Amino acid sequence: MTTRTLAALATAAAVALLTGCGIAAPPAPTMSAPAGLERFYSQQIDWADCEPEGMECSTVTAPIDWSNPDDGDISLAVVRLATDSPTRVGSLLMNPGGPGGSGVELVQQAAEFVTSDDLRDNFDIVGWDPRGVGQSTGVECYGPAEMDEFLYGVPANPAGSDAWYAEQVDREKAFAAACATNTGPLLGQIDVESNARDMDMLRAVLGDSKLNYLGFSYGTSFGAHYAELFPENVGRLVLDGAIDPSLPSSETFTVQMAGFENAFRAYIADCLSTTACPFVGDLEAALAQAGELFAGVEARALKSDDGRQLTASTLGTALAYPLYDEGSWPALSQMLTELGAGDATLALQFADAYNSRNDDGTYADQSMAVYTAATCLDGTYTGGLEATKATMAAIEAAAPTVGEYVSYGDWAHIDIACQNWAYPSAITPHAIVADGAAPILVLGTTNDPATPYAWAQAMADQLASGVLVTRAGEGHTAYGQGNDCIDTTVDDYLIDGTVPKADPLC
Repeated sequence: MTTRTLAALATAAAVALLTGCGIAAPPAPTMSAPAGLERFYSQQIDWADCEPEGMECSTVTAPIDWSNPDDGDISLAVVRLATDSPTRVGSLLMNPGGPGGSGVELVQQAAEFVTSDDLRDNFDIVGWDPRGVGQSTGVECYGPAEMDEFLYGVPANPAGSDAWYAEQVDREKAFAAACATNTGPLLGQIDVESNARDMDMLRAVLGDSKLNYLGFSYGTSFGAHYAELFPENVGRLVLDGAIDPSLPSSETFTVQMAGFENAFRAYIADCLSTTACPFVGDLEAALAQAGELFAGVEARALKSDDGRQLTASTLGTALAYPLYDEGSWPALSQMLTELGAGDATLALQFADAYNSRNDDGTYADQSMAVYTAATCLDGTYTGGLEATKATMAAIEAAAPTVGEYVSYGDWAHIDIACQNWAYPSAITPHAIVADGAAPILVLGTTNDPATPYAWAQAMADQLASGVLVTRAGEGHTAYGQGNDCIDTTVDDYLIDGTVPKADPLC
């Protein structure tokens, strides 16, 4: 899963309530541009009103390949909610994570939910769709019918068996080939450093001498790599739900699955205190009952009301989806109760929501394709099926209840796909120091399932100017989750530049 579910998952319930209000910001001052990149850095954004009311949308142009800027261009979609306040600090660029999350959707649908009134009063809130994502020039792999079969098709062999792995190799080779054919050279240029270079260009065309940025989940990788590439341009950066950039890919996935296991254990402990829990007994007994339920899913051939059958891989996706947010735990209990009764409808609905699948079988976006492509470029995957299986064994040891199931459609998919990818890895895992950057806030939640707290600790330690801010609690990411201590700390930093003298331990 690494982090392709949006950090702002909980915003879905608030989408229908949102409106915006803003006016045009002052004209952008002239910005210096790196040699050879003047035509990108000197663009003037032509804003136009868009939905919802108060928002302004546009596009900017970026090169497909920043190291060869004459080899073709792409379009990046941008949106802003502008302020006319005399205390305006500048633009605040936002990214929801992923890889594959839409910053345009984040701002259009949830700006008033994930940012405070004070933040919107002092900044133009700006979202963009990263290269390959949403309304920007996109990654294309499969059409809806092919994607349905890829994600939900019932394998001929039991999940995790040698024959099942052999099936996956054929499936992933076909998927990788389709992505290369249908996307073209952009497929090799959606790595995190290319996105960081897009961010510096956006900073310039928005008229800011320094980048102010709020990045969630995978978006913290954008921010950290930006600081490494452009330390002199760092303004106020908040990296919420941080990723440890020094870990090899196999370890990243293993540690993350342990995070999901911890979240599931916390869910079970809470579940047992309710009257609607599908399990009984103490924690260990309930975990054993859950394990028995999961192990029997494929053999029972459970189906949803639309006739689709629940596979072990889809079960893993359905389990992960509500574990991102403590508020979704009652829905998880309902899903597990229904599974026990032989009904997979809610489980398929959770998986559909995670995969951006509409009721009619179409897909709202290509987030799965972008997730795969970016993860392949940003990691290292070698060793063939033996390496895939070895990491799966490590995952099962670290996350014995849910790790295997979540990883069927995540680690197994990614590792096999990336070993057959058309483009080589662009990033070697390493500690990011970013000497010379201004202070950077790194936020971590103590029982974050998707980006474990240890990653925030590691990133804050690695960054020369990193400042750790801890939220004690459940769920993915910290800002905008109802913790006044976190929200005040972040707002004071972004608006006034106030850097905490020590971790406030919120």
